[in-house]
Amino acid sequence: MRPKKRFHHGDLREALIAATRELLIEHGPDGFTLADACRRAGVTTAAPYKHFRDKQEILEEIVLRGFEELTAANAKALAEGGPGTLAGITAMGISYLNFAVAQPAVFRLMFGHKSDLRKIEHVDESGNQCLKNVIDAVAAYSRTHGHKADAEQVAIRLWTFVHGASSLELDGDYERVAPGIDVRDLIEDVTPRLLGVAPEMRAQGRGKKR
Repeated sequence: MRPKKRFHHGDLREALIAATRELLIEHGPDGFTLADACRRAGVTTAAPYKHFRDKQEILEEIVLRGFEELTAANAKALAEGGPGTLAGITAMGISYLNFAVAQPAVFRLMFGHKSDLRKIEHVDESGNQCLKNVIDAVAAYSRTHGHKADAEQVAIRLWTFVHGASSLELDGDYERVAPGIDVRDLIEDVTPRLLGVAPEMRAQGRGKKR
C-alpha cells in the first residue's frame, strides 16, 4: 500500500472513490477490501460509513460515473463527427473503443465483473441512457437518408459489434489471431455495413462526413 494521504473532511467522499478506483485498477474488484481503500485514502475504517454503506456502494458510484463518462465521450464524438452522419456514428464507436482501452478495469466492471451492480436502478438507467444515445443517433441517420430499418435493432447490432470488438482488444485476442489489425479501421469498415450503406457509398464516404 502507498503511504497514507490526508484529506479535508469535505473531500472524504471523493477521496474514498478515488482510492477505490485506484485499487480496482491495480487488483480487480475482488482483490481489495474497504479497509484497504481506507488505508489508501488515509482515513479511519469508520470513515466510509459517513457516505457509503459498504465497498459495493462505492463500486456502484464508479460504475455510474463510468457510464456518464462514456456517454459524454460518445456525445462529443458524435457532435464532432456530425449528428445524422455516418462519420458521427463511426466516431461514437471509436470513442467507445477508446474508453475501453483507456479504462479497462472500469469498463470490465461496467459490463462484466460483478453484474449485480447493474441491478441498481440508477446505475442501470445510466447504462440504458448510453445505449439510447446510440439508438437516437441511428434514428437521426435513418431519417436523413430515408432508411426504413428499425433504428433500435440496428443500434443494438452496432453496440454488439463495437462492444465485442472492444472486449477482444482488451483481452489481447486480436493480437493472438490477427496481429497488427487496426480495430479502429475495423469499426470504420463494419459500421456502414450495419447501417445499410450501399457498397458504392461506402467506397466514396469512408472516413468522411455525410
